Amino acid sequence: MKILVTGAKGQLGSELKELATYYPEYEFIFTDYEELDITDISSVSEFYFSLHPVVVINCAAYTAVDKAEQEPELALKLNSLAVKNLSDASVKFNSLLVHISTDYIFNGKGHRPYVETDTPEPVSVYAKSKYDGEKQMLSACQKGVIIRTSWLYSSFGNNFVKTILKYSKERRSLDVVCDQIGSPTYAGDLALTILKIIPGIIDHHGIEIFHYSNEGVASWFDFAKTITEFAGINCKINPIETKDYPLPASRPFYSVLNKSKIKERFGLEIPYWKDSLEECLKKLIDKP
Repeated sequence: MKILVTGAKGQLGSELKELATYYPEYEFIFTDYEELDITDISSVSEFYFSLHPVVVINCAAYTAVDKAEQEPELALKLNSLAVKNLSDASVKFNSLLVHISTDYIFNGKGHRPYVETDTPEPVSVYAKSKYDGEKQMLSACQKGVIIRTSWLYSSFGNNFVKTILKYSKERRSLDVVCDQIGSPTYAGDLALTILKIIPGIIDHHGIEIFHYSNEGVASWFDFAKTITEFAGINCKINPIETKDYPLPASRPFYSVLNKSKIKERFGLEIPYWKDSLEECLKKLIDKP
Protein backbone atom coordinates (compact mmCIF):
# COMPACT_ATOMS: atom_id res chain seq x y z
CA MET A 1 0.00 0.00 0.00
CA LYS A 2 1.50 3.33 -1.09
CA ILE A 3 1.18 6.17 1.40
CA LEU A 4 2.05 9.69 0.27
CA VAL A 5 3.03 12.07 3.09
CA THR A 6 3.14 15.82 2.44
CA GLY A 7 4.98 18.24 4.72
CA ALA A 8 7.47 15.51 5.58
CA LYS A 9 9.99 17.93 7.12
CA GLY A 10 7.54 19.24 9.70
CA GLN A 11 6.89 17.89 13.19
CA LEU A 12 4.23 15.34 12.28
CA GLY A 13 5.84 14.36 8.98
CA SER A 14 9.17 13.75 10.71
CA GLU A 15 7.49 11.57 13.36
CA LEU A 16 5.79 9.52 10.62
CA LYS A 17 9.14 9.08 8.90
CA GLU A 18 10.64 7.77 12.14
CA LEU A 19 7.80 5.25 12.52
CA ALA A 20 7.85 4.10 8.89
CA THR A 21 10.38 1.32 9.46
CA TYR A 22 7.92 -0.38 11.84
CA TYR A 23 5.31 -0.61 9.07
CA PRO A 24 6.94 -2.68 6.28
CA GLU A 25 3.50 -3.41 4.82
CA TYR A 26 3.31 0.24 3.71
CA GLU A 27 5.39 1.93 1.02
CA PHE A 28 5.90 5.50 2.18
CA ILE A 29 6.65 8.41 -0.15
CA PHE A 30 7.75 11.40 1.92
CA THR A 31 7.57 14.79 0.23
CA ASP A 32 8.03 18.41 1.16
CA TYR A 33 7.78 21.55 -0.98
CA GLU A 34 11.01 20.71 -2.85
CA GLU A 35 9.49 17.50 -4.23
CA LEU A 36 5.82 18.49 -4.43
CA ASP A 37 4.16 21.90 -4.45
CA ILE A 38 0.68 21.07 -3.20
CA THR A 39 -0.53 24.59 -4.03
CA ASP A 40 -0.05 23.77 -7.74
CA ILE A 41 -2.83 21.52 -9.02
CA SER A 42 -0.86 20.39 -12.08
CA SER A 43 2.06 19.25 -9.89
CA VAL A 44 -0.33 17.45 -7.56
CA SER A 45 -2.10 15.72 -10.45
CA GLU A 46 1.19 14.62 -12.02
CA PHE A 47 2.42 13.25 -8.68
CA TYR A 48 -0.78 11.27 -8.12
CA PHE A 49 -0.67 9.96 -11.69
CA SER A 50 2.89 8.67 -11.32
CA LEU A 51 2.40 7.16 -7.84
CA HIS A 52 -1.28 6.21 -7.53
CA PRO A 53 -1.17 6.54 -3.71
CA VAL A 54 -3.78 4.56 -1.79
CA VAL A 55 -3.53 6.93 1.21
CA VAL A 56 -2.41 10.57 1.36
CA ILE A 57 -1.53 12.07 4.76
CA ASN A 58 -1.44 15.86 4.54
CA CYS A 59 0.94 17.13 7.22
CA ALA A 60 1.76 20.33 5.31
CA ALA A 61 0.41 23.60 6.72
CA TYR A 62 1.07 27.26 7.33
CA THR A 63 1.37 27.34 11.13
CA ALA A 64 2.84 30.78 11.95
CA VAL A 65 -0.25 31.97 13.85
CA ASP A 66 0.85 35.59 14.38
CA LYS A 67 2.62 36.02 11.04
CA ALA A 68 -0.54 34.90 9.27
CA GLU A 69 -2.17 38.20 10.29
CA GLN A 70 0.22 39.91 7.83
CA GLU A 71 0.22 37.05 5.29
CA PRO A 72 -3.42 36.03 4.91
CA GLU A 73 -3.05 35.11 1.21
CA LEU A 74 -0.15 32.75 1.88
CA ALA A 75 -1.93 31.15 4.87
CA LEU A 76 -5.03 30.60 2.73
CA LYS A 77 -2.95 29.21 -0.13
CA LEU A 78 -1.25 26.58 2.03
CA ASN A 79 -4.11 25.79 4.40
CA SER A 80 -7.05 25.91 1.99
CA LEU A 81 -6.13 25.88 -1.71
CA ALA A 82 -3.63 23.05 -1.17
CA VAL A 83 -6.33 20.99 0.58
CA LYS A 84 -8.68 21.54 -2.37
CA ASN A 85 -5.95 20.37 -4.76
CA LEU A 86 -5.31 17.23 -2.73
CA SER A 87 -9.05 16.61 -2.42
CA ASP A 88 -9.61 16.93 -6.18
CA ALA A 89 -6.70 14.61 -6.99
CA SER A 90 -7.80 12.12 -4.32
CA VAL A 91 -11.24 11.88 -5.91
CA LYS A 92 -9.72 11.38 -9.36
CA PHE A 93 -7.43 8.57 -8.19
CA ASN A 94 -9.70 7.13 -5.46
CA SER A 95 -7.15 7.87 -2.71
CA LEU A 96 -8.01 8.20 0.97
CA LEU A 97 -7.06 11.68 2.22
CA VAL A 98 -6.08 12.18 5.88
CA HIS A 99 -5.93 15.89 6.69
CA ILE A 100 -4.73 17.51 9.92
CA SER A 101 -6.67 20.45 11.32
CA THR A 102 -6.62 22.40 14.59
CA ASP A 103 -8.42 23.24 17.83
CA TYR A 104 -8.03 26.91 16.88
CA ILE A 105 -11.08 26.70 14.60
CA PHE A 106 -13.20 27.11 17.76
CA ASN A 107 -13.71 30.49 19.45
CA GLY A 108 -12.64 29.17 22.87
CA LYS A 109 -15.55 30.70 24.75
CA GLY A 110 -16.96 27.35 25.86
CA HIS A 111 -16.38 25.50 29.13
CA ARG A 112 -16.57 21.87 28.03
CA PRO A 113 -14.37 19.88 25.63
CA TYR A 114 -15.36 20.49 22.01
CA VAL A 115 -16.98 17.61 20.12
CA GLU A 116 -16.68 17.10 16.37
CA THR A 117 -20.19 18.46 15.70
CA ASP A 118 -19.66 21.78 17.50
CA THR A 119 -19.86 24.81 15.21
CA PRO A 120 -16.45 26.30 14.36
CA GLU A 121 -15.94 30.02 14.87
CA PRO A 122 -12.30 30.86 14.11
CA VAL A 123 -10.93 34.07 15.65
CA SER A 124 -7.67 34.58 13.71
CA VAL A 125 -6.44 34.56 10.11
CA TYR A 126 -4.60 31.28 10.73
CA ALA A 127 -7.70 29.68 12.26
CA LYS A 128 -9.93 30.93 9.43
CA SER A 129 -7.54 29.50 6.82
CA LYS A 130 -7.54 26.09 8.56
CA TYR A 131 -11.33 26.06 8.79
CA ASP A 132 -11.53 27.02 5.14
CA GLY A 133 -9.32 24.02 4.37
CA GLU A 134 -11.79 21.77 6.21
CA LYS A 135 -14.66 23.21 4.18
CA GLN A 136 -12.76 22.66 0.93
CA MET A 137 -12.21 19.02 1.83
CA LEU A 138 -15.81 18.49 2.92
CA SER A 139 -17.10 19.88 -0.37
CA ALA A 140 -14.52 18.43 -2.79
CA CYS A 141 -13.34 15.11 -1.33
CA GLN A 142 -15.32 11.88 -1.30
CA LYS A 143 -13.15 9.67 0.88
CA GLY A 144 -11.19 10.97 3.82
CA VAL A 145 -10.66 11.88 7.45
CA ILE A 146 -10.07 15.23 9.13
CA ILE A 147 -8.20 15.00 12.44
CA ARG A 148 -8.25 18.10 14.62
CA THR A 149 -5.43 18.29 17.11
CA SER A 150 -4.00 20.82 19.58
CA TRP A 151 -0.78 22.32 20.92
CA LEU A 152 1.43 20.04 18.84
CA TYR A 153 5.09 19.57 19.77
CA SER A 154 7.89 17.17 18.88
CA SER A 155 11.61 16.56 19.12
CA PHE A 156 11.60 17.76 15.49
CA GLY A 157 10.99 21.27 14.17
CA ASN A 158 10.18 24.44 16.08
CA ASN A 159 7.64 24.34 18.89
CA PHE A 160 6.73 25.54 22.37
CA VAL A 161 8.75 22.84 24.15
CA LYS A 162 11.96 23.78 22.35
CA THR A 163 11.32 27.49 22.86
CA ILE A 164 10.85 27.06 26.62
CA LEU A 165 13.95 24.85 26.86
CA LYS A 166 16.03 27.48 25.06
CA TYR A 167 14.90 30.55 26.98
CA SER A 168 14.73 28.87 30.38
CA LYS A 169 18.43 28.05 30.05
CA GLU A 170 19.23 31.67 29.17
CA ARG A 171 17.06 33.53 31.69
CA ARG A 172 16.28 33.38 35.39
CA SER A 173 12.54 33.75 34.85
CA LEU A 174 9.91 33.58 32.11
CA ASP A 175 6.41 35.01 31.91
CA VAL A 176 3.88 32.57 30.43
CA VAL A 177 0.12 33.00 30.00
CA CYS A 178 -2.04 31.04 32.43
CA ASP A 179 -5.56 31.81 31.13
CA GLN A 180 -5.47 29.83 27.87
CA ILE A 181 -6.43 26.18 28.40
CA GLY A 182 -5.88 23.25 26.05
CA SER A 183 -4.16 19.87 25.75
CA PRO A 184 -0.48 19.56 24.76
CA THR A 185 -0.12 16.87 22.08
CA TYR A 186 3.03 14.92 21.26
CA ALA A 187 3.30 14.59 17.47
CA GLY A 188 4.78 11.11 17.92
CA ASP A 189 1.51 9.95 19.52
CA LEU A 190 -0.57 11.51 16.75
CA ALA A 191 1.62 9.93 14.05
CA LEU A 192 1.25 6.50 15.65
CA THR A 193 -2.51 6.96 15.92
CA ILE A 194 -2.82 7.84 12.22
CA LEU A 195 -0.96 4.67 11.23
CA LYS A 196 -3.05 2.60 13.66
CA ILE A 197 -6.39 3.76 12.29
CA ILE A 198 -5.58 3.46 8.56
CA PRO A 199 -6.77 -0.19 8.33
CA GLY A 200 -10.09 0.85 9.88
CA ILE A 201 -10.72 3.76 7.50
CA ILE A 202 -9.20 2.54 4.24
CA ASP A 203 -12.56 1.41 2.83
CA HIS A 204 -14.49 4.32 4.30
CA HIS A 205 -16.54 6.55 1.99
CA GLY A 206 -17.43 10.11 2.80
CA ILE A 207 -15.58 12.48 5.16
CA GLU A 208 -15.37 11.93 8.91
CA ILE A 209 -13.99 14.30 11.52
CA PHE A 210 -12.14 13.13 14.63
CA HIS A 211 -10.55 14.97 17.55
CA TYR A 212 -7.19 13.84 18.90
CA SER A 213 -4.92 15.25 21.60
CA ASN A 214 -3.13 13.79 24.58
CA GLU A 215 -5.22 13.19 27.70
CA GLY A 216 -5.49 15.86 30.36
CA VAL A 217 -5.62 19.65 30.23
CA ALA A 218 -3.15 22.44 30.98
CA SER A 219 -2.53 26.13 30.58
CA TRP A 220 0.57 27.33 28.71
CA PHE A 221 1.92 28.21 32.18
CA ASP A 222 1.36 24.63 33.41
CA PHE A 223 2.99 23.32 30.24
CA ALA A 224 6.06 25.55 30.58
CA LYS A 225 6.48 24.83 34.29
CA THR A 226 6.34 21.07 33.67
CA ILE A 227 8.89 21.34 30.84
CA THR A 228 11.45 23.08 33.07
CA GLU A 229 10.79 20.74 36.01
CA PHE A 230 11.19 17.59 33.89
CA ALA A 231 14.34 19.02 32.26
CA GLY A 232 15.84 19.96 35.63
CA ILE A 233 16.22 23.63 34.68
CA ASN A 234 16.23 26.21 37.47
CA CYS A 235 14.07 28.94 35.93
CA LYS A 236 11.11 30.64 37.58
CA ILE A 237 7.94 30.46 35.47
CA ASN A 238 5.60 33.37 36.22
CA PRO A 239 1.88 33.14 35.39
CA ILE A 240 0.48 36.13 33.49
CA GLU A 241 -2.82 36.90 31.75
CA THR A 242 -3.22 37.10 28.00
CA LYS A 243 -3.91 40.84 28.22
CA ASP A 244 -0.42 41.30 29.67
CA TYR A 245 1.22 39.59 26.70
CA PRO A 246 -0.52 40.97 23.58
CA LEU A 247 0.11 39.20 20.28
CA PRO A 248 -1.09 39.99 16.74
CA ALA A 249 -3.43 36.97 16.55
CA SER A 250 -6.22 36.13 18.98
CA ARG A 251 -6.17 32.69 20.62
CA PRO A 252 -9.08 30.66 21.98
CA PHE A 253 -9.12 30.74 25.78
CA TYR A 254 -10.49 27.19 26.07
CA SER A 255 -9.87 24.72 23.25
CA VAL A 256 -9.88 21.30 24.90
CA LEU A 257 -10.98 18.58 22.46
CA ASN A 258 -13.34 15.72 23.32
CA LYS A 259 -11.72 12.50 22.07
CA SER A 260 -14.49 10.01 22.87
CA LYS A 261 -15.34 9.39 19.20
CA ILE A 262 -11.85 8.35 18.05
CA LYS A 263 -11.21 6.33 21.24
CA GLU A 264 -14.44 4.36 20.96
CA ARG A 265 -14.25 3.84 17.19
CA PHE A 266 -10.71 2.44 17.19
CA GLY A 267 -10.28 1.21 20.76
CA LEU A 268 -7.49 3.70 21.44
CA GLU A 269 -5.77 4.35 24.74
CA ILE A 270 -4.38 7.88 24.58
CA PRO A 271 -1.31 8.77 26.70
CA TYR A 272 -1.48 11.46 29.39
CA TRP A 273 0.22 14.67 28.24
CA LYS A 274 2.85 14.69 31.00
CA ASP A 275 3.93 11.11 30.21
CA SER A 276 4.34 11.95 26.52
CA LEU A 277 6.18 15.18 27.33
CA GLU A 278 8.65 13.20 29.43
CA GLU A 279 9.22 10.82 26.51
CA CYS A 280 9.84 13.71 24.11
CA LEU A 281 12.21 15.47 26.50
CA LYS A 282 14.30 12.30 26.82
CA LYS A 283 14.72 12.30 23.03
CA LEU A 284 15.69 15.96 23.02
CA ILE A 285 18.20 15.52 25.85
CA ASP A 286 19.74 12.48 24.12
CA LYS A 287 20.17 14.38 20.84
CA PRO A 288 23.73 15.60 20.20
